[in-house]
Amino acid sequence: MTEDVPPQDGPAVSSAWLAEQIAESSAAGIAAAIARLVRHGELAPQTRLPTVRALAPRLDVSPATVSAAWATLRKQRVVAGGGRQGTWVLGGLAVPRPARYENISRYWPDQTLNLSRAVPDPALLPSMSEAFVHALRDPEVHSYEVVSISGPLREAAGRTWPFETDHWMCVNGGYEGLLLLMRTTVVPGEHVAIEEPATPRLLDILDNVGARPVPVATDAEGPIPASLREALQQDPVAFVYEPRSSSHLGASVTPARRDELAALLAGTGTLVVEDDGLGELSSFDYHGVAEVLPDQSVLVRSYSKSHSPDLRLAVMAGAAEPIERVRVYRQFGSGWTSRLLQNALAWLLQDEFATSAVATARTTYRERREHLAGLLSARGLEPTGVDGLAVWVPVRSEHEATLVLASHGIAVAGANASWTKPGPPAIRIATGLPIPDPERVADAVALAVQAR
Repeated sequence: MTEDVPPQDGPAVSSAWLAEQIAESSAAGIAAAIARLVRHGELAPQTRLPTVRALAPRLDVSPATVSAAWATLRKQRVVAGGGRQGTWVLGGLAVPRPARYENISRYWPDQTLNLSRAVPDPALLPSMSEAFVHALRDPEVHSYEVVSISGPLREAAGRTWPFETDHWMCVNGGYEGLLLLMRTTVVPGEHVAIEEPATPRLLDILDNVGARPVPVATDAEGPIPASLREALQQDPVAFVYEPRSSSHLGASVTPARRDELAALLAGTGTLVVEDDGLGELSSFDYHGVAEVLPDQSVLVRSYSKSHSPDLRLAVMAGAAEPIERVRVYRQFGSGWTSRLLQNALAWLLQDEFATSAVATARTTYRERREHLAGLLSARGLEPTGVDGLAVWVPVRSEHEATLVLASHGIAVAGANASWTKPGPPAIRIATGLPIPDPERVADAVALAVQAR
């Protein structure tokens, strides 16, 4: 029995007993009382709870109050169900997790060829030893002053930033930047427009903040204006997309497409959030909406793939209000990103040898991607993706294709986690790291695409 299947013969508790355990009859108080009972083992997994209409009069509250408590507990994975099937206890308090992104590689045999993650090659990353020597010379490196971004990094990033702005923030990676922006922008239940297909982690973030995604179709030039126009009818609080080298199609927005999108977004209350995940490794120029609407947009540029994943750095800049909301929200936790890491990146962005290393990596990644794409094309397949660290291959069945490849000791990612609704089946094959025996991999993929 899976946890989301209603128990057939699980124990049940009466509304009278449960009401006696609840001291505060607000939605928050009801949820807290149920969570406490679960934590202490007084409500065992698979226990059926009273119906909303049975419990509400016992607590002298409206059914809506109990429903709100149940919704809170469902979000935390304490209970499941609702409606006619009833509500039951799942078990201990669960931590919200990025279900689409969560890595299952720990279950794979050691000899598995993992081509599921589009990660950079450590051998192609610039050396950081001299960067840290320079970073330590900053007289403010031990300061407790909270700053949004260090002076050296703001200056270095600003040299290649595509538009003028006075509002900057350094965060611990691109996805943290997206999470912080969504956490401080979205009220649960509000709509957020996203290009589709999207990155699985973005969809997980939207789930986490309670947003309702509104898909915007894309083509080789980025989000399609007609689809965005339709999405804007839902009055989304934000529109999130990749302005160049999108992770699925490798699409990059052209100047003409940028102007069309900007014309639709201008004057709306929709915040434009641009996810530039490939950053300086992209083979394409940036032509994002923020270039035209800097006061309505925030560009989040990651340096993980280009300079080092362990720097854990991204820079975001643009509209004043969302940047300020993030700055204030961060005071609950870290407050700021390590100046040492920021200044190390600042030095790398200006160092001739580091710049050359990034350029070499960009060329090498393109050659690796094109080599595998050529092998697949020679076998009658149609790989997609003109930039980035992976290629996508259409298949008849994602499930069967991944099983076939697993039987050959090869792990790949599926496209289903990138869609709000079922989309065309495909698999992603990472090309950032050297692929041992690529001919064997291409042969296995050619078999896998036929499976159904």
